[in-house]
Amino acid sequence: MPEKRPFERLPADVCPINYSLCLKPDLLDFTFEGKLEASAQVRQATNQIVMNCADIDIITASYVPEGDEEIHATGFNYQNEDEKVTLSFPSTLQPGTGTLKIDFVGELNDKMKGFYRSKYTTPSGEVRYAAVTQFEATDARRAFPCWDEPAIKATFDISLVVPKDRVALSNMNVIDRKPYPDDENVVEVKFARTPVMSTYLVAFVVGEYDFVETRSKDGVCVRVYTPVGKAEQGKFALEVAAKTLPFYKDYFNVPYPLPKIDLIAIADFAAGAMENWGLVTYRYVNDEWWTHLWLNEGFASWIEYLCVDHCFPEYDIWTQFVSADYTRAQELDALDNSHPIEVSVGHPSEVDEIFDAISYSKGASVIRMLHDYIGDKDFKKGMNMYLTKFQQKNAATEDLWESLENASGKPIAAVMNTWTKQMGFPLIYVEAEQIEDDRLLRLSQRKFCASGPYVGEDCPQWMVPITISTSEDSSHAKMKILMDKPEMNVVLKDVRPDQWVKLNLGTVGFYRTQYSSAMLESLLPGIRDLSLPPVDRLGLQNDLFSLARAGIISTVEVLKVMEAFVNEPNYTVWSDLSCNLGILSTLLSHTDFYEEIQEFVKDVFSPIGERLGWDPKPGEGHLDALLRGLVLGKLGKAGHKATLEEARRRFKDHVEGKQILSADLRSPVYLTVLKHGDGTTLDIMLKLHKQADMQEEKNRIERVLGATLSPELIQKVLTFALSEEVRPQDTVSVIGGVAGGSKHGRKAAWKFIKDNWEELYNRYQGGFLISRLIKLSVEGFAVDKMAGEVKAFFESHPAPSAERTIQQCCENILLNAAWLKRDAESIHQYLLQRKASPPTA
Repeated sequence: MPEKRPFERLPADVCPINYSLCLKPDLLDFTFEGKLEASAQVRQATNQIVMNCADIDIITASYVPEGDEEIHATGFNYQNEDEKVTLSFPSTLQPGTGTLKIDFVGELNDKMKGFYRSKYTTPSGEVRYAAVTQFEATDARRAFPCWDEPAIKATFDISLVVPKDRVALSNMNVIDRKPYPDDENVVEVKFARTPVMSTYLVAFVVGEYDFVETRSKDGVCVRVYTPVGKAEQGKFALEVAAKTLPFYKDYFNVPYPLPKIDLIAIADFAAGAMENWGLVTYRYVNDEWWTHLWLNEGFASWIEYLCVDHCFPEYDIWTQFVSADYTRAQELDALDNSHPIEVSVGHPSEVDEIFDAISYSKGASVIRMLHDYIGDKDFKKGMNMYLTKFQQKNAATEDLWESLENASGKPIAAVMNTWTKQMGFPLIYVEAEQIEDDRLLRLSQRKFCASGPYVGEDCPQWMVPITISTSEDSSHAKMKILMDKPEMNVVLKDVRPDQWVKLNLGTVGFYRTQYSSAMLESLLPGIRDLSLPPVDRLGLQNDLFSLARAGIISTVEVLKVMEAFVNEPNYTVWSDLSCNLGILSTLLSHTDFYEEIQEFVKDVFSPIGERLGWDPKPGEGHLDALLRGLVLGKLGKAGHKATLEEARRRFKDHVEGKQILSADLRSPVYLTVLKHGDGTTLDIMLKLHKQADMQEEKNRIERVLGATLSPELIQKVLTFALSEEVRPQDTVSVIGGVAGGSKHGRKAAWKFIKDNWEELYNRYQGGFLISRLIKLSVEGFAVDKMAGEVKAFFESHPAPSAERTIQQCCENILLNAAWLKRDAESIHQYLLQRKASPPTA
């Protein structure tokens, strides 16, 4: 891998107080002109000013000391590698305040970062472009020269010069709209001054939108902007936003600090959702540089879930959190290539790397564990102390621990440092012994590693908040302890021999549990009769799957547990189980008994498939519809005869316009007919893609195209991925779909990426899409030599921002290969034996 270059922060001799910024985007030739007047303070005499600046050409620059003559800069020295520019002045700038004036031009790029262009089609079919921003982590410097570090805060006065038929939005409300002197078709839109904030929170958008609006009960104006003619689709988002703002205020006792909030649906958006103050949704916690970034992001993710749970309790959102965030973070964090949540960040290209599932998802998971350990009341009290104290100041992680410690009287800093300053998490091994009317538990902790039991000298230790429940009351903890040593014995009073005992109630603690075989055996009926809560059933299955993957238990044990899920009704539990079976299925595609695992999939999924049927039943919730799609997709892909026939019938009716498929059945039907179809089927799908007017439908089709099986059709899909028909940020999911679709697809996608590397790399460069592309395309390999091939390719074609992802992928390929060697034979034997004597339900 290339050497990390030394990186220096910006010098502190000049700092901004306010940026007055006027930008004029040209939506036809994709450039923009900018005028910056920043009031700045010179702290110590200097004859140069160093700022961040990337892909921007400065035309003129000068500095006007307060009450003195203007000094014109005589040189602009760009350090492109470090994304900096040094402005040199002919005389020394003396300490004091003044105004820095810079005229510059930039490019409305198509890389989805900085100030970029986003393609959309008007209702009449004309292709136009909007101008949009995405600054997190370090891309404000692509829109205007600035001090682009989170700790260097200022206020912003933004103006946008735009065609008068376009909507212009920024963080704050519009205070003035006036004709532009040189051009009657253009207006200058001026926004109110922002609070003091970091550059990465600045946002602006220029485009054509309709909106729906309301006021929250605190009087904040909430608007949701949508593509023209689609305002109806913004109603749900509006309802959520109006409900959530008062929730933040009530929870933290701190009001929303701005007069308005706009949410906007943008066509080209890589991140899914980027929260800017006042535009999109809002983030409150500020951080020194990016080392404390995890706190900002992890906290925001956790709060969003808390908020949804408060507004929509019927969504069972915490089960979804465990499936989407918690288990994903644990997968990455068990690798040797993981990193602590709190990482000291040097160079800005490293920041994109650290914006991974570990900062977001592990961050949110440990905050959820912390909230549970402290208790809601003291947590709120501590948060209010913290937010009141650090409203406009920079805060470090330690400041939050201190506030929470004061509120709760618990050793928060000591506990949390074990989770944020070291990478990884523990595996808790537990065995039980009945002693008269009590149950004695013996607990021990070791670091959990994806490659098997930890074998280092000094095994790291955690301070683990552990909850223990029993079948007497599965939804409340019978006991809570803080495990602060390697081994611990715990006595549970009054537990009968026939009662089960479970650790980690609600799957809240960030650890995995390995039960003795007797304890595990006793938990199986709790899965079958659903007396274990859904999130606990999910956690149990997920822990076992990871233990098998790591070689700590046999995969056959997991298959036996999966069979206990015959009565499972919960979508999120099925979704996680299905994902794990998918991983196993991909692994076994490297063997000659791939068909046998498909039989197992059909056996596991057909009972729930029969219960759900194809058509919605009265009184169903939206999770039932999702479950139907998931189950039919699994059965269809595995070649379940009745499902395949029905899918073909419904697809034909859909294409002929006789009976349009409901949205939630489209993916499973499309996937099934493509996997078991031919060139004609693929052509029909591509035609449906071209005709779709909803982006959602285009994405739905793009994600399933990779299911096609014949080599020449796979090639056709890969070529389509890079065509004009597919938006740049969606190319990745088409190629990823091919890689995940079949054994041949995996090889073809990898070859395609190597052959088209230059184009792909130019397209995505430093952003996170390049990491996603690499992960999706190579993580299914399970042969040792492939890890070497991947590593060698990226040594000769460096992608610095994806360095960590590449290491993680190589590690995973080696782990897959080891898993296959270790367990393939015993899995095969088990599947054959099942066939010979099918299990009695």
